[in-house]
Amino acid sequence: MSTRSIPAPGRVVRGPQRLAGAFAARDRRSLPGLIPYVTAGYPGVDDTAALLRAAERAGCLAAEVGIPFSDPLADGPTIQRTSQLALDNGMTVALALDQVAAARAAGLSLPLALMTYVNPVLAYGTGRFCADAAAAGGDAVIVPDLPADEAAELSQAADSAGLALIFLVAPTTTQPRLEAACARATGFIYCVSLTGTTGARAQVAEEALQLLDRVRAATDLPRALGFGLSRHEHLVALRGRCDAAVVGSALLDAVAADPGDPAAAAERFLRGMQSPQGSSA
Repeated sequence: MSTRSIPAPGRVVRGPQRLAGAFAARDRRSLPGLIPYVTAGYPGVDDTAALLRAAERAGCLAAEVGIPFSDPLADGPTIQRTSQLALDNGMTVALALDQVAAARAAGLSLPLALMTYVNPVLAYGTGRFCADAAAAGGDAVIVPDLPADEAAELSQAADSAGLALIFLVAPTTTQPRLEAACARATGFIYCVSLTGTTGARAQVAEEALQLLDRVRAATDLPRALGFGLSRHEHLVALRGRCDAAVVGSALLDAVAADPGDPAAAAERFLRGMQSPQGSSA
């Protein structure tokens, strides 16, 4: 079992401790904390920091910053589209890290997980990537196409840099692989709600709830459910079943629908997911 540590009041914390503090501060009787996913460099190359600040204003628990890659195998049409537009805008790994640093310099305190694929990490250099991610103000790394049993190099680099390393598990993950991922992860466990790619779905699948129960039996790390979540009713259905919910495609669709003010559109959407009245607050 993993043991969560709660940072002392007033202490500046990063990495696993900042994530642990955010999860520990959540009222367990409330809805799962919200973790929005934003594509670095979308809709505009310089919009990343503004979207992250909008997430913090909306009361989100943490945020994921997706560093775009040309072949996003785990992602559905929306994130594939936003990733390609971000690449067309000139987004790179280094620029994404610069924008995370800019958000921190502007006062952002929200825990941040950097999500990308293994090829960009290898091309940048695993150790360099983790060191630069931590220096920019990242708290965790998520690499969805890197299995836990092949992640020794990244795990060592993340640990040396003071970053949490988050693994994904799915309904199809075998019990031995699930237990290995839980044993090697730090920060939280990313539970994929369904078999397939990202994208909004109508309801939370029963297989997702069963997966959450399997993970709870394997670790005391927080559990975040992602893929397919898009509205307030999904969070209500997950009350008491997980610690956090990840929203990506539905948020990015909402941002695309209001190109005049992406940050305001993101904040309205995120408030609305957390409360039916939140979108008008």
